[in-house]
Amino acid sequence: SLSGYRMWALVWLSITSLCLGAAWAVPAKGERRKVEKLKADLALYENLDLDSYDLTLDNYGEILDLSNYEDLYDYGDLAPKIEVGTLAPRPKDPEALPDSATRAESPELQPPSTTSPILPAPIPAQGEAASAPPGLSSCLLCLCIGTSVYCDDADLEHIPLLPPETTYLYARFNRIGTIRASDFTGLKQLKRIDLSSNSISWADADAFRLLPSLQELILPENRLRALPELPRSIVRLDARLNSIPSAGLRPEAFRDLKQLQYLHLSDNQLDYIPAPLPESLRSLHLQNNNIQTMHQDTFCDSHDHSQVRRALEDVRLDGNPINLGLFPNAYFCLPRLPTGRFS
Repeated sequence: SLSGYRMWALVWLSITSLCLGAAWAVPAKGERRKVEKLKADLALYENLDLDSYDLTLDNYGEILDLSNYEDLYDYGDLAPKIEVGTLAPRPKDPEALPDSATRAESPELQPPSTTSPILPAPIPAQGEAASAPPGLSSCLLCLCIGTSVYCDDADLEHIPLLPPETTYLYARFNRIGTIRASDFTGLKQLKRIDLSSNSISWADADAFRLLPSLQELILPENRLRALPELPRSIVRLDARLNSIPSAGLRPEAFRDLKQLQYLHLSDNQLDYIPAPLPESLRSLHLQNNNIQTMHQDTFCDSHDHSQVRRALEDVRLDGNPINLGLFPNAYFCLPRLPTGRFS
C-alpha cells in the first residue's frame, strides 16, 4: 500500500542519515585531536626563553666558549716535524722500545722509508758525559736523517765520527772545547757546520781549510781567540760573541775568499776592520768591537772614484769608539753609509 511504501522510505532515509553521520563523525574527531596537539605544541614553544640564543658577532664569544677547543683533540699522537736547521727532537728512551723478540712475534707493516735509519742516542749515566769514544759513529750518539747529523744538546765534548756522506752538521749547545783537523777529514760533501753555543777556545789551522764544499761556518757564542784558515768555498762566516782580537786574524784573511757574502764578527775584540774585503761581500757586521779608526781604502779604492760596490749594502760599525764622520771619503763607492756614529 502507499502508506507502507512511505514508511519504508522514511526508515531507509533514517538509516542512511545515521550511517553518514557516523562516517563524518570519525574524521571530525581526529581533526579535533590534531588541532588540540598543535595548540599544545605552540603553547610549549611560547614558554621557551630564546633571548639568550640570539647569536650575533657581539655575543659570539659569550655563547660559544672555544677556549678549551684544543683539549677536545689529543695532539699527542702526531709525529713531531723535523726541519733542517732546527733542533731535532730528542730521541726516546731506548729502554722503552720493545726488544727484537717482541717485535718478531707481532710484526707490523711500516711505510717505506727514503732516509737512513734514525738511531736513538744512548742516555749517559748520572755524572757521565756523552763524549764520543774514538771510532764511535755520530749516528749512535746523535740523530741522523738522510745526510744531516743532529747533535744538539747531547752533552758532547768532542766532534763525533761523522758518516762520509754528511752534508749538514748541527752540534749546538754542547761542551765541545777544541776542533781538531782530523774531525772533518774526508768529508767532501760537508756544506754547513753549526757549532753555536759551545766552549770552543781553539781550532786547528787546517780544521776547515780542506773542506771543498763548505759554504757556511757558524761559530757564535764560543771562546775563540783566533780564526783558523777558511776554504775558498765559504759563503757565510758567523763568529759573533767570541773573544777574537785583530791579532787572531791572519793578515788579509778574507781577500781571496771570492764567494764570501756574509761576514759577521760582532761582539769580539777587533781594533780595526779586516781589509781588504772581497768584492762578493754583501753584509759586514763589526758592531760592538774596539775599532777606533779606518783607512781611506778600507771599502773603496781612493784612486778610482768611478768604483761602485753595489753588493755591499749592509755595513754595521755601531757600538765602536770610532767617529765615522772623520772619514767622509771612505764610503763613496758604497750604496749605503755604514751604520754607526757620525759625530
